[in-house]
Amino acid sequence: MYIPPYYKEEDTGKLLDFMRANSFALLTGHSASGLQATHLPFVVEEMNGKISLVSHLSAANPHRNIFESHPDALVVFSGPHAYISPSNYEKQQNVPTWNYIAVHARGKVRVISGKEQVLASLKKMIEAYEEKYMEQFKGLSGDYVEAMLKGIVAFEVMVEKLEGKYKLSQNKTQNEQKKIIASLERSAHTWDKEIAEAMKQNLGS
Repeated sequence: MYIPPYYKEEDTGKLLDFMRANSFALLTGHSASGLQATHLPFVVEEMNGKISLVSHLSAANPHRNIFESHPDALVVFSGPHAYISPSNYEKQQNVPTWNYIAVHARGKVRVISGKEQVLASLKKMIEAYEEKYMEQFKGLSGDYVEAMLKGIVAFEVMVEKLEGKYKLSQNKTQNEQKKIIASLERSAHTWDKEIAEAMKQNLGS
């Protein structure tokens, strides 16, 4: 991902928090047959400095066919974004732009095999997204669970590199940034307000 120095975010803890808050991401991969991309929810795990992204997809999804032969993957986590009007700038010689936050996670896919291991990965997702559903999940019939397991491929991406881009008008003057924040806060769009809040935090205000 192209990241000018003033937009670069290298705080791993901050990036992980963002990924967990925006965990419905885009998994991409490639092989001789072409590119693959699948939108999936992920569980973001970090232990002893190692980061992994746990998920599963349909066994009918052709993306699964390249996991072992071409394990290199890029997972794109996207968050709030907002149109930025040049009316907020001090000089007339300006054009519109877009502010946004994104994190790219590069790594290798590892297929999770074995019934107990796959079930454990599913339980991680339940705990992350709806913990109270766990009791109902435990009450599902064995036949139903077996059929469900045959219909999915569980996997994790072992992350080797994180890239964070926080494009929040850092290349503009503080006064211009404050004008942008005020403009976004007046917007009716939730993501505009979220970008405004991120800009305020970045300014320390």
